[in-house]
Amino acid sequence: MKKDTVLAVDVGGTKVLIGEVDKEGNVLSQNKFKSDISSQEAALNQIIDAIIDYFSKNIIGDIKAIAVDIVGRVNSDKGVWYEIDPAEKNEINVSKELGKRFNLPCFVINDLAAATEAENLLGIGNVTKNFIYLSVGTGIAGRMVVNGKMVLGEDYDSGEFGHMVVDSESRVKCICGRYGCVEPLASGLGMSNQAHQLKKFNATNLKVLPNHRVGAKELFEAYDQNDPLAVAVVNQSLKATSNMVMNLVRIINPKAVRFGGGVTTGGWYVDHLQELLDLQTMRFVKYGVKNTELDPNLIALQGCALFAFSKIA
Repeated sequence: MKKDTVLAVDVGGTKVLIGEVDKEGNVLSQNKFKSDISSQEAALNQIIDAIIDYFSKNIIGDIKAIAVDIVGRVNSDKGVWYEIDPAEKNEINVSKELGKRFNLPCFVINDLAAATEAENLLGIGNVTKNFIYLSVGTGIAGRMVVNGKMVLGEDYDSGEFGHMVVDSESRVKCICGRYGCVEPLASGLGMSNQAHQLKKFNATNLKVLPNHRVGAKELFEAYDQNDPLAVAVVNQSLKATSNMVMNLVRIINPKAVRFGGGVTTGGWYVDHLQELLDLQTMRFVKYGVKNTELDPNLIALQGCALFAFSKIA
């Protein structure tokens, strides 16, 4: 007899990942495509194409529902995708559109909420019901889990931690319009931009060329070689992120903080972050500040599938 599965679709900035996931969160299959999130319509069309392509191939389980995680503001209760970002608002009922097309229950959730759902059900949530999940990648965002429940916010706009001001003296402007937010100082894209801005003041062996994104891994390797530019950029990032973490810890008194996202892959970033966390501030974070133990490439896919299973149970 075939296992009950959910066909999950994880829509990221660079790729669409689609696959079947069982009730235990095991990913039974996966296919990958380049993503197009230039608009909500483009993303929805790509989701539809990916699902059609999957159904044309060998289906592993008994698919009970479709689940999608996407970037932006999402009403996961109604299945409505409000916006990809505040400047690109175009309300789409993704659940209704996909449900009509494929004749299956369809559910949609924000990508960070999906990752946090997986962390809650498969990761640190099995140890504590109060934790923070943070993703440091191209941008910075996350979610809080309090007493076992994820905080979504009245308008499904919670977790935009990247727009927390962590340096009131900074003249680095964020896309939100404020100065000194953690995202333009500490994210992968932020560090690259800062490398370009600070190279005039610091010697470097890094290739900081016009229109070239300086990768986090490049910066960390150069930091270990005491490259002055890398040291300046990375120290600024670590300080900003540590301030964000400590502020969030003071707000909800969590027992754990877990990191995901490309910048933290491999552990270098979080290992160095520990040195900047004040012991008094962090004294109740019993299970520490660590990288997630879940697969960072699959965590959102797992989370959106488990979210769907909870809705059809």
